[in-house]
Amino acid sequence: MPESPLHPAVQRVVEAAARKGVTLDIRVFPDGTHTAEDAARAVGAEIGQIVKSLVFVAPGDGERKTILCLVSGPNRVDLARLAAVVGEPGVRRATAAEAKELTGFTIGGIPPIGHGVGLRVIMDPDLGRFQTVWAAAGTATAVFPVSPRTLLMLANAHVAPISEERRQADVLAEQAGLTAAPPVQEG
Repeated sequence: MPESPLHPAVQRVVEAAARKGVTLDIRVFPDGTHTAEDAARAVGAEIGQIVKSLVFVAPGDGERKTILCLVSGPNRVDLARLAAVVGEPGVRRATAAEAKELTGFTIGGIPPIGHGVGLRVIMDPDLGRFQTVWAAAGTATAVFPVSPRTLLMLANAHVAPISEERRQADVLAEQAGLTAAPPVQEG
């Protein structure tokens, strides 16, 4: 039985990697991997192995400057740190519409590569703690495993500390599996 063709967004990611001599192992899931937690469950990985591709914008001379941050699953981008790293004090998180317009991909499936335009890419050093990380492959149902070193090369990224400091108690709770969201109270 022949393989089904890849979604056009996933195909763009595969082709971007191939241009740099890398063959990706795309995994497609029937249910979406919209959150880092969803993706970690789907691939059987730690949440820290999930690459969140987050889009930020900064005001420029007549046009916005786009910054893509590749962030480890449990981490959050610290805007002040990001502004210092990129030298753009007005940097802010892109809206969903801006992210789609600037990258060509929808939030939940934004990959680290394959964008129609050149983006400045900053990579969270925490991703380097793992042998393999998992990144979105262009849709909310497609991901690929990659070494952090290969990801760095594919995305032409700069590694810099852009994440908020995490409290030791939060790190320990995460390691103990105690980070589930509290139950929603009905009433």
